[in-house]
Amino acid sequence: MPAEWEPHSAVWLAWPHDKIAFPGRVEKVENDVVKIISAIYESELVELLVLNENIQEKASVKLKAAGVDLKQISFRIIEYLGGWMRDCGGLWVKNKDGKLALVDFMSNTWGNKFPDLEIDKKIPEKVAEWLNVLIEKPQIIIEGGSIEVNGRGMCLTTEQCLLNENRNLGKTKKDIEQYLGDYLGIKKTVWLFEGLVNDHTDGHIDELARFVGPNKIVCAYEDNEADENHAILKNNYETLQSATNLEGKPFEIVKLPMPHMYFKDQPAGNEANSKAPVSYANFYIGNTVVLVSLFNDPNDAKAMEIIQSCFPARKAVGIDCSDIIYGGGAIHCMTQQQPAVANN
Repeated sequence: MPAEWEPHSAVWLAWPHDKIAFPGRVEKVENDVVKIISAIYESELVELLVLNENIQEKASVKLKAAGVDLKQISFRIIEYLGGWMRDCGGLWVKNKDGKLALVDFMSNTWGNKFPDLEIDKKIPEKVAEWLNVLIEKPQIIIEGGSIEVNGRGMCLTTEQCLLNENRNLGKTKKDIEQYLGDYLGIKKTVWLFEGLVNDHTDGHIDELARFVGPNKIVCAYEDNEADENHAILKNNYETLQSATNLEGKPFEIVKLPMPHMYFKDQPAGNEANSKAPVSYANFYIGNTVVLVSLFNDPNDAKAMEIIQSCFPARKAVGIDCSDIIYGGGAIHCMTQQQPAVANN
């Protein structure tokens, strides 16, 4: 599995349409997706799922009004509800000849929390059909947001997610590492313990720590010792500090500050007035831009500066995700990169 900063031919997204996936905020999230596409379409082709022709027309009107070149949008009509492509869109891999395949790990809607979203399981098969690529179906639950790779055989993940009894009951670290090796080419995995408070994904790594280079990692860190996430993130940071790469050398670890947000009303999987599982680590690395999830927090500017410094050849673009998070994720959760191949 290539690293996210390696060249893409496309980014996969889904147009929001469902009040279950985005409670009370569908129209606001539509406008946010327009901003995401406006920032990324010049970087790579946008493969955009839409529910039907009427929604395709609606999306086209909004995108055109925002100045988006619709030639850079490939509309794909399919039935879906959430369309969180990081977790339900399959993971792209390359073989030794550079040929693409899609790995469709099992899913159970984040530990059987959202049965209405079972329909989204069909997305990878349709993607493979549309693009005429091989699809593999490993019999283990691994969501795209639960793993982070550097394209050189290293993986980051959390025990809270992949060893959770609501996903892989009875599986050991060794069992899971075998699947990661067989299907994604992973040779070594660093296991963090747990994720953010109130994260219904049960500790997805893309809220915690991200590779920004083969041996460089940004790590979410909470300075306020009174904050519920402080001890969790401190433990993760210390684990990464003691981790080593395939050559036994330490990684460069960069602290990324935390935003702070409380839900005003009922979000997906959480309660009103509860602490929102927000993180600047949920960014998407495009060919020429990096889309950064922002939350109207005093730390927004600092996070942008740090992420921009990690990608000097790309432009960091901030997108307000304070409505998107009501659906349970942010920009990285919504997107899935399709690696470029030699004949693209």
